[in-house]
Amino acid sequence: MPSYSALADKKNELIRRARDGSVFIAPESVAAITAITTSTGGPLITLPAGWEDLGFTSTDGVTFGRETESSQIRAFGATEPVREDITNDTITMQVTALETKLLTIGLSTGVDTSALEAAATTGELRVAKAKLPNPRYYKVLAIFVDESSDGPIFMGRYMPRARITEFGESVYTSDGDDPVQYQMTFTGFESSSEGTSHVWHWGGPGWLALLDSMGIDQAS
Repeated sequence: MPSYSALADKKNELIRRARDGSVFIAPESVAAITAITTSTGGPLITLPAGWEDLGFTSTDGVTFGRETESSQIRAFGATEPVREDITNDTITMQVTALETKLLTIGLSTGVDTSALEAAATTGELRVAKAKLPNPRYYKVLAIFVDESSDGPIFMGRYMPRARITEFGESVYTSDGDDPVQYQMTFTGFESSSEGTSHVWHWGGPGWLALLDSMGIDQAS
């Protein structure tokens, strides 16, 4: 009989960590993202016009949640369901932005900032809450980077049609270490043009070097 050490297959070089990263936001009308790397060696793509970085975020980083619901069929005499079907599969992204700028102001207030201007004399910016929140949709792309001996490894999460469905509390205080921040939760919805609500991406030179070790075939 084989020993456990003969059966085990553990590789610490396959453990990933997000050492840095950014969340990019764009209007829903911009072109679709189909890849985050280009050419041999996997450098990152240049994002088309319209994408903007949220900037610095809290040390919590970016949290992706996945909520599923199912419907069960039970049968007489059976102690377990005889069938279960997934009826809901939703992915969310929670992030806390630390920079105060037009992008975060617009996202956190829910207003259209395209016509906003600061006052001519004082530079003051005034934003009035709308009677009803505008269900504005965005494209969202989060890119995270890890390091390896063969170069960077990029991990991406892309929502082609996302909307802010939850806002965090706004705290203005000098107590503690937290600045004014903008916590928001995006929910992904299926894009009719792209046929999905969420795409995972992995790439970069470090990723390319590990394909065989990860058991991933590469197209010829």
